[in-house]
Amino acid sequence: MSWLIALLVGVATGVLSGFGVGGGTLLLLYLTAFAGVEQHLAQGINLVYFLPAAAAALPAHFKNGYVAKDAALPAILAGLAAAGLCAWASTGLDTDLLRRCFGGFLLAVGLRELFRKAPPTAR
Repeated sequence: MSWLIALLVGVATGVLSGFGVGGGTLLLLYLTAFAGVEQHLAQGINLVYFLPAAAAALPAHFKNGYVAKDAALPAILAGLAAAGLCAWASTGLDTDLLRRCFGGFLLAVGLRELFRKAPPTAR
């Protein structure tokens, strides 16, 4: 039965990843909070999950013009450098600290979304 739940979570987070909404974050939440997976292991699973999910969604986003090509290269280079540095740094951090940082991040993003004012609509 647990494989069925994991399959359903994979489908749901895959759909969200296809929309570019951040299905990987929800996958991390599922793995750590409900499946009992250690934070470091969940992060590794999330990375392996993200690569094929992103590769599947990227052609549609390019085709529909949802990729700002002039911003893509600087963002990719900065993201690669930051990801490599933070992956190295996280291997030396205590798992509890890592979980608290991730929880704080989710709380901050959630609060921002709850209290953010909608931009005025263009007429």
